[in-house]
Amino acid sequence: MPDYTNKRETVVPQDILHLSRQWSDEFVAVRHDIHQHPELSFEEDRTADLVAERLTAWGYRVERGLGGTGVVAQLRVGNGPQSIGLRADMDALPIHEATGLPYTSVHAGTMHACGHDGHTAMLLGAARMLAQRRQFNGTLNLIFQPAEEYGTADSGAARMLDDGLLERFPCDAVFAMHNMPGMPQGHLVFREGPMMASSDKVLITLRGIGGHGAMPHGTADPVVAASSVVMALQTVVSRNVDPRQTAVVTVGVLSAGTANNVIPDSAYLELSVRALQPEVRALLQSRIQDLVHAQAQSLGCTAHIDYQSGYPALVNTLAETQLARDVAVALVGQERVVMQGPALTGSEDFAFMLQQRPGSYLLIGNGDGDDAGACMVHNPGYDFNDANLSLGAAYWTHLVERYLDAARGDQA
Repeated sequence: MPDYTNKRETVVPQDILHLSRQWSDEFVAVRHDIHQHPELSFEEDRTADLVAERLTAWGYRVERGLGGTGVVAQLRVGNGPQSIGLRADMDALPIHEATGLPYTSVHAGTMHACGHDGHTAMLLGAARMLAQRRQFNGTLNLIFQPAEEYGTADSGAARMLDDGLLERFPCDAVFAMHNMPGMPQGHLVFREGPMMASSDKVLITLRGIGGHGAMPHGTADPVVAASSVVMALQTVVSRNVDPRQTAVVTVGVLSAGTANNVIPDSAYLELSVRALQPEVRALLQSRIQDLVHAQAQSLGCTAHIDYQSGYPALVNTLAETQLARDVAVALVGQERVVMQGPALTGSEDFAFMLQQRPGSYLLIGNGDGDDAGACMVHNPGYDFNDANLSLGAAYWTHLVERYLDAARGDQA
């Protein structure tokens, strides 16, 4: 692993920023094109075409089809032994856009409501800059990933890994970036250790004995059992999890019955379960299963639980996060860098890649206050902040040049 504490000084970051700003109109045009033509998870064919065409024109070796619609581009400069991977996600969400922008989605019911259009455009911008500058010594891998929003253990990142991503394109470290509404535009946020939570989905079916609402004594009411389950689940975090740890158990779906005078024979619940530590994740699963069965049995019902493991917790490694911080400070100044931000209970499938390689996931502020970029993601009114495109491209460029410069050490 490179010794990031003894890096040789490289180019002045302002040179990178200047070049990035020169090309900002091109980056914006690419982002607007992707935004106007959003594609859902594993359907990113047009986006992949756009990405592959540009990368090929800039001299990258491009391979398509990893994880279904994924694109990976590789550029080797010099004979340095180290390699780095940068990842951007490409998929959109099943949300009807309500921004009214000139480049509004042309596909009703589908929009880039999480900023993946911006993430892709930023990485494409960096790809062009790095190909032109060629001021590194080693191997650069650019990973354009499908289906980050898929939400299950066979998401885009997992499928790319299953297709041999890291064997076919070895990376000594991997990095990714996500925009963050509510943070000032262009501010960069880092965190070593657990940064985003694991995410599991729990489907619960309670079965009882239905009957007439006027004669409940002849039934085993699954509605009452479901209500009891919901209340009992509130004790898992408050009474089973160490107060110094983070955990979330949310009941997002509760469905039962069709008429006020009919006691149904079943009830259905869906849970979202999140944790930052694997041991807490395991504890949540154990306690949820025990409580659901116990509550159902106590009321004469039975429970069927489908516990679906989703994304693991995203954990940033120390050395790579420190390098990422150093790059940010050099680029934008200490006052615009949060060195150790709070952990988030949202989830991200880049966690699968970080389980296999060291690396770091960072956030870039999309805007706060009255800024249009302050609208939260997964909202019909959300839009990625174009002011971040040149900065994001410059950040990736400087990170690659610093990383692969550090990697060559005394041979530089």
